[in-house]
Amino acid sequence: PSDSVYYYHIDIYFCIISLTQYGSSMSREQLVVERARRAFQTGMSKPLKFRVHQLKNLHRFITERRKDIADAVNKDLNKVSVGTLGLEGEIDVAVERLAEWAAPRPVEKSLLTILDEVYIQPEPLGVVLIIGAWNYPWAVTLQPLVAAIAAGNAAVVKPSEVSSHSAKVMEELLPLYLDKELYPVVCGGVSETQELLRQRFDHIFYTGNSTVGKLVMEAAARHLTPVTLELGGKSPCYIDKDVDLRVACRRITWGKFVNCGQTCIAPDYILCEPSIQDRVVEEIRKCITEFYTDDPKSFEDYGRIINQRHFQRVMSLLEGSTVAIGGDSDQSQCYIAPTVLKDVTGGSKVMQEEIFGPLLPIVTVSGVDEAIQFINEREKPLALYVFSPDNKLIRRVIAETSSGALVANDCLVHFTVSALPFGGVGNSGMGRYHSQHGFDQLSHLRACLIKKLNLEDANAMRYPPHTAKKLGWARFFLLKRVNLRRLRRMALLALFSAMTAFIVQVR
Repeated sequence: PSDSVYYYHIDIYFCIISLTQYGSSMSREQLVVERARRAFQTGMSKPLKFRVHQLKNLHRFITERRKDIADAVNKDLNKVSVGTLGLEGEIDVAVERLAEWAAPRPVEKSLLTILDEVYIQPEPLGVVLIIGAWNYPWAVTLQPLVAAIAAGNAAVVKPSEVSSHSAKVMEELLPLYLDKELYPVVCGGVSETQELLRQRFDHIFYTGNSTVGKLVMEAAARHLTPVTLELGGKSPCYIDKDVDLRVACRRITWGKFVNCGQTCIAPDYILCEPSIQDRVVEEIRKCITEFYTDDPKSFEDYGRIINQRHFQRVMSLLEGSTVAIGGDSDQSQCYIAPTVLKDVTGGSKVMQEEIFGPLLPIVTVSGVDEAIQFINEREKPLALYVFSPDNKLIRRVIAETSSGALVANDCLVHFTVSALPFGGVGNSGMGRYHSQHGFDQLSHLRACLIKKLNLEDANAMRYPPHTAKKLGWARFFLLKRVNLRRLRRMALLALFSAMTAFIVQVR
């Protein structure tokens, strides 16, 4: 009851202030952003104790509302699993290590600054806009929120309207756990998102496709707002002919068809030599049966395409390709069976855009040389997968290609490793998050130098040459960077050498 009274008075206060300053013409989105900015300006989000408290409340939300979250995901995507993808672990790491992340970070000094305080101080950016995606509506929306809270920001959360049931649960229940002034949830469609993008933010974090990503970046440019764009693209999967095909195809099948192929880092297409194409098809056929039975349509944890528009888009990509496995569908249920296409070429329709559905094309290449060339002729992918027992081949693919991430002999699992930065490069996105990478992404790493007012004679050496012209060489050495660790090692080595010489002389 006390919290309710508090929030009631805060709501009235902000309404009065907003109406006084801006009149009654403010949009709902503008009012939400203004309230979040005013709340941030009070400084309430900055103390580490407050941040930890909010992160623990977010963890409690996931734990206590697990059934509500699962039901919403099931209604949106026909999935039995919750789909929070280790979000609780991400929060635990942030709570445990927040003091370390937020602490001043010492840097190397020169001899001229050796007596000064020189460090990097992470500080909050301000108000962050988080625009989530529908394919994993909880993980890809709340993980950036973890980073925003940990970094001391306010954050306006905009869940995808496509996953409408998850968005509704988020809007109704999240404010019961988090400070609703600092972390409001705004639901709605295109018009609401456009109105949010008209507002000034200190950072925008968007997860989705590159077409919308360009619009987000264009809107951010009007305010010189930095952006993190988590996009996607066609993630290739090269299979070496010498690999254990049973293991490789099992892992590829899982990575491709989980969530009905609607995963931004799912293998988009396979590259392999013609001699193993038929064996690859047969191994994937066995794995589909193992994972989803002979009738995936009736299997409880095989998902559905999110809506009719995406169903028709994915089905249109089948045109002109040879179906080796699957291919059947039911538009009334937005169902598309796990499908493998063989003898696909680079010019096929299915190779012109990110599939984001349960279609897996196989493109044949003569070997790793042609595979690397094929990958490099296209936009940089969010993930690149290579299956091979040859470490030299794997290292070569790493050295001669570029992608947001590279995973050898598995799929998707890098997303679960919080120590690894997650993000794209080029057309697959910019920026990164997860663990400290997300904290740093949503922080300003402020350069700080605190100098004392004494020792002015020595300090004069940094002034222009006419002031310190007689101190040229001294000035040169004083301004050089000092590696204090190396100096300490050299001092210890000198001390050890002196002690050794003394002992030898005594003997």
